[in-house]
Amino acid sequence: MSDTFDITETLDVKGASCPMPVVKTKSAIDGLSEGETLEVVATDPGSMSDLDGWAAGTEGVELLEQVEDGDEFKHYIQKTA
Repeated sequence: MSDTFDITETLDVKGASCPMPVVKTKSAIDGLSEGETLEVVATDPGSMSDLDGWAAGTEGVELLEQVEDGDEFKHYIQKTA
């Protein structure tokens, strides 16, 4: 868990590969309120570029940070609208 962000919910997509981390992230973000932050924990290295690209092209979300932690990739996404 990040000490930097106030995490509202954690989404575990370990073992899932493209496009499932993005699909499940979108679904989880849709359930959050504006200003809330989702932590996504993945094991697919492709999730780094996939979630970055998805967030850049999606209105109402901001990718705050991505962290590689051993075999896990953590993504912090805030719902902005």
